[in-house]
Formats: sequence, C-alpha cells, structure tokens
Amino acid sequence: MPASEILSAQRNDPSFPDIWEELNWRGLVHVSTDPAALKELLAGPPIVYYCGFDPTAPSLHLGNLVQLLVLRRLQLAGHRPLGLVGGSTGLIGDPRPSAERTLNDRETVAEWVGRLRAQIERFLSFEGDNAARIVNNLDWTAPLSAIDFLREIGKHFRVGTMLKKDAVAARLNSEAGISYTEFSYQILQGMDFLELYRQYDCVLQTGGSDQWGNLTSGTDLIHKVEGRSVHAIGTPLITNSDGTKFGKSEGNAIWLDAEMCSPYRFYQFWLNTDDADVIARLKVFTFLTREQIEALEQEVREQPFRREAQRTLAREVTSLVHGREATDAVIAASEALFGQGDLSGLDASTLAAAVEELPNARLGEDATVVQALVDTALCSSLSEARRAIAQGGVYLNNAKVEDAEATLAGAFLAGGRAVLRRGKKTLAGVVKA
Repeated sequence: MPASEILSAQRNDPSFPDIWEELNWRGLVHVSTDPAALKELLAGPPIVYYCGFDPTAPSLHLGNLVQLLVLRRLQLAGHRPLGLVGGSTGLIGDPRPSAERTLNDRETVAEWVGRLRAQIERFLSFEGDNAARIVNNLDWTAPLSAIDFLREIGKHFRVGTMLKKDAVAARLNSEAGISYTEFSYQILQGMDFLELYRQYDCVLQTGGSDQWGNLTSGTDLIHKVEGRSVHAIGTPLITNSDGTKFGKSEGNAIWLDAEMCSPYRFYQFWLNTDDADVIARLKVFTFLTREQIEALEQEVREQPFRREAQRTLAREVTSLVHGREATDAVIAASEALFGQGDLSGLDASTLAAAVEELPNARLGEDATVVQALVDTALCSSLSEARRAIAQGGVYLNNAKVEDAEATLAGAFLAGGRAVLRRGKKTLAGVVKA
C-alpha cells in the first residue's frame, strides 16, 4: 500500500470528544504549558504547530516516530503542521546529558537534512486546507550575523535560567562540562519558534519531555518579544516496563530507514514486545481505535500465549513505516522460517535480513549439514548433530534431513542463504561461502 493510501486510511478515534482527550488517553502528554487552554485551542479553528528534527544521524528513529505521529494526529484534527528540519541546529547538536557531541561537517549535515526531510514527508499530508509544510531553520539562521543574533535574540535570555535546564545542569555537574556552542542550542531553538510564529502564526510546538527546557525557551521568547502566549506539549520518554530505554535492540537504535534497520528486523522488534508494554505501544504507535485496543487488552489478559496484540502491533507499525507490501513480505518470511511457508518464495533481501537476525555461519556447498549444525551452534558436537538428524529433528529449508552425510549442495536459496532448524523453534542461517 503506497504512503498516500496509508495516510488516507488514517483517522482519529471519533469516540473521543476532542483531540486533546485522545492525546491524553494515548499517553502522549507528559507535560504542557496550560492543559485547559490547550484543550480549548485544539478544539477551535485550525492552528499552525510544529516539531523540529535535527539531522544528527542519516535517519530518524523510534523516538522521532512518536513526534511524527503526534504531528499527524493533530493534522487529522484539522490543524496545520510544520515539519522543521534543523539545518542549522544540526550543525551544533542538542546537548546530551553525558558528553559533548562530535560536530559533523556541513556537507554531511546537508545530506542528512535531505534524508530526514524525505522521511518526514511520508507521515504527513501535503494536500488540502491544512496541508503540511517542511521548513529548514538554516534559511533564517544563516543570514543572521553574530552581532544581530546577540542583540536581537541573545539579550532576551537570562544565563541563570539557561543554567537550570536539565541537560545543561547535568553537563555542568559532569567531568565533561559543556561548551558555549551546545549551551547556546536552546537560544537557537527558541529563535526557531519565534521565527515560525512571525512567518506562519505558529502557536504550538511539540517535542519529547526531555526537550522541555528547549521548548519553553521558545514560548518564553515569544512572550517577551511579541507579548503573546503560545504553547508547548512534551510527550513522555517511552521506556519499557522494566525501566530500560525503548527503541534499543542490543545497543542499536531502531531506525526508520530500511537500509539501517531492515523491515524484517523492525517487525521482529515490535513482535517481541513484552505483554506489560504492548497495550501502551498500541496506543502510541497505531491508529487503532480505543475499542480495538481494549479488545486486544482483553486478549492479553485471557490468552497471552496467542500474542495477538503483538502481531497486530508489529503489522500496524511496520506497515506505517515501510508500507504494506514490505510488511507482507516479512510476515511471510517469519512464517516460512518456522515451517509455515515456502522459503524459496522469499525475495533475496527479505531472506538475507531474516538470516542476519539468526546465529549463522559461512560455508560452501560441499560442507555437511552435520558441520553446519556445529558451526551455527545448533549442536555442540558432531556426534550430537548426527544424533539430532537420526532422531528426525533437523530441517534444512524446512525439509527434514534424514541422511547424516547430507551436504549443503543445492540448498542455498535467493542471495546464497539457507535456513537450518532444530526442532520446532531453534533456527540458524547459513551463508554461501
């Protein structure tokens, strides 16, 4: 399903009286400037609102996906989104609590701006009365001289207030300290909000709650310079039920770019969601209605072994990010790996992505299945591998191996991959040497 068809199928849940109530039910409001005023504002005539995305990597990740979906939900409620790509702030980098960022060169940042812009555009509609618009803060920052920046913007910021921001305070108390460059980031983000207010009458910014200091730098600046009250919404930082950081898989971020995180790996990440987390994830990351999510919540309580909620979550979010066709391919691959489909029918890229997620070994066609079982750690010794075959528990590409002397000749499928299985659930991949 093309992105345009996915967008056209999306709806907010009509069971809620307004979008503010739905955002809160979905757990998307952790902090805000004025809840009562925001509820009234979002229930009224269309407003312009924005969220910024800095090109500090060549792809957005799951934390950014939360913001993209907030932008989309507000657009579905009739409001007008601005997606800001930080061509200037990306040259500096938002200060991390732990250490100074490594500055990327201008050419790299410019390339990443283009890549992020293309990703953002897939999640918003650019048609109709409330069509989205993409903006780049380099457009108004680059022409500004240092003197003008200090006179027109810097004079409105108080150092004492800036020092109290969470990320700044954390860095000041660390051995790394903080550079003036990163210390100034909040001024630049505040200036972005002011510029968008002036150009588009933008009155709301959204972002993660860890960005709250940067968000309020903009609301404060607009109040001081223009005498107008504007708003900010901080979404909660999403963590797993055990307190670990969400969106990390063995130390690697889950990226939205298929080249950095394959659709197969992306799907498996969601499929492996813990029962304690799956309903909250469905609320945040899907457009399923409250009624549908509550039905899945009952499934989790009564029949958790079916993992219907996890399968629904994985299907919905993978379709949202990678499209229905890619999602169908990875579902077919998941089923085929466990003997419920035809491995030979999988395309090379999907099969390769699946095999990469398994323990695997590189072997030639003359290698024996027994050796492959040992090299992939499905068996601890050659004798154990032979016994496993004799007991009828070894499969090569879902075909039972009955000969202990069998080789891998003719077994490699698309892209030079083969799949070994011991029993019903223990899998490994073999890559053709």
